[in-house]
Amino acid sequence: MSIFGPGGGQRASRGDRDKSKKIRQIRPLLRYVGPYRAMVVGAMVALTVSAASVLAMGVGLRRLIDEGLGGDNIQLLNTALLYLVGMVVLLAASTFSRFYCVSWIGERVVADIRRAIMARLLRLSPAFFEVNKTGELLSRITTDTTLLQTVIGSQASSALRNLLLLTGGIVMLFITSPRLTGLVFILVPVVVVPIIVLGRRVRRRSRLSQDRIADLGGHAEEALNAIHTVQAFGQEDNIETRFGEKVDNAFRSAISRVRARAFLTAFVILFVFSGIAFVLWLGGHDVLDGRLSGGELSAFLFFAVVVAGSAGSLSEVYGDLQHA
Repeated sequence: MSIFGPGGGQRASRGDRDKSKKIRQIRPLLRYVGPYRAMVVGAMVALTVSAASVLAMGVGLRRLIDEGLGGDNIQLLNTALLYLVGMVVLLAASTFSRFYCVSWIGERVVADIRRAIMARLLRLSPAFFEVNKTGELLSRITTDTTLLQTVIGSQASSALRNLLLLTGGIVMLFITSPRLTGLVFILVPVVVVPIIVLGRRVRRRSRLSQDRIADLGGHAEEALNAIHTVQAFGQEDNIETRFGEKVDNAFRSAISRVRARAFLTAFVILFVFSGIAFVLWLGGHDVLDGRLSGGELSAFLFFAVVVAGSAGSLSEVYGDLQHA
């Protein structure tokens, strides 16, 4: 019997556990977000304005270089600078609104989930608690819901924002220089395929790490609940040794997960930025040949960094979702 539904008082099967590894299993959480549509709309508006402000700064950079620094009219320079400052102020205000709204949603939804879990537990049969350790159930209410809070209150917002920046940045790259953008997209398969492969490895190791933590808590709970028996038979050293082994196993599993996730992020950043450096080298030749202006190349550089940064952030978010 599971916390959220009947199941005969048995642990989840391997097939069920495999299904739980899929990110789309997070979708049922949306029903907890539904009652707070107003905050969700506010967060989406702030998120969109924030992403648009970043992209507008690239346009301002091009105007500053081509019209302000490249001309003799000081008024154009002042106008371009004021435009950039205005975009920065708008970005700061929208970022504040986005962070507040999304954090509020995350805290509120997790509070509702904890209530639902506790209400469900209180109505399960005693047989359920015979085969499921109390420490593991407590971990679901505290540790696991904290991971959900990270997903809902931070990672979801970050993923949407970076997705908007990635899409908008690509559009602006095509507008600025279709030729250089086409060269950039030749590098996309080199990055996307390893993300998928490495992401699956992170997901497997994250699940293993969570299982090790649950075993650790279950072992500690079993020993402490029977502390009188343990002390009566002088088993303190044996329990301590076994607990230490489980701690070491949990540590090794966590390090394995961290190593895989770090490699995923480093791989994306290395290949994306190296490819952009090569494309910019070609762009420098276009400036020298007169096919691009200095401002357009600077804007292309800005949008390329936005796209690369968004891709790197999305890989981190993907890793966090595997961990959750």
